[in-house]
Amino acid sequence: MTDAAKTLPADLSFEDALARLEGIVQRLESGQAPLEESISLYEQGAALKAHCEARLKDAQLRVEKIVVGPDGQAKGAEPAEFG
Repeated sequence: MTDAAKTLPADLSFEDALARLEGIVQRLESGQAPLEESISLYEQGAALKAHCEARLKDAQLRVEKIVVGPDGQAKGAEPAEFG
């Protein structure tokens, strides 16, 4: 785990993480950040990307549980598809 990943709050929402990631991408794409800052931003972005992916995976598992049904019996459950 990188230092950037360690500084992310565990309860950081997907939406907040995505907004931070978008800000980092804009900063990097502008080409205005010095090299050391660019490296730090890239590390932060990688940690935010991993956080977002984990949040999406959690959401996918929750959706799959809902498909199973309120009585807990499988009713032809299929993995949720996103995209």
